[in-house]
Amino acid sequence: MTDSPAEAPAFDPFAFPPALVAAQREAAEVEAELRRFQATLPWSREPQDGWEAPEQVGGMSGYRSSRPPSPGWTDEQKAEYDRLWELRRKTTLAVYAHEHWKACGAKAVEARQALKRVPEAQPVVKAEIPDRVQEDAALELAAG
Repeated sequence: MTDSPAEAPAFDPFAFPPALVAAQREAAEVEAELRRFQATLPWSREPQDGWEAPEQVGGMSGYRSSRPPSPGWTDEQKAEYDRLWELRRKTTLAVYAHEHWKACGAKAVEARQALKRVPEAQPVVKAEIPDRVQEDAALELAAG
């Protein structure tokens, strides 16, 4: 009697290597950091005059488009934005170019979307917690 070689388990496109999960988390964290930073910037990188378009007629009736003047970004803001954008490119590339995707075949898109939902791949969001919330004041009044 001869021992038959053990069959290798079938490839599971949803069994993500730890390095890929870590790369996805880093990419998501950089994306979140870039978005937070963008929210602090004036709307235009370079100084621009503000404008107000006339009220539209037709499908967008009642909609007024406008922008306030923009002072543009400081050199420090430009440098930080460019740094974050380049880091976003690198971290995203690390995910998309990972060897795991080559073996996924027809399941690659589905697996890619699933990776984004893996809890360990989610960015750590810094919660902004106020010193006191309204419920705290109500509890103090009820206890007092």
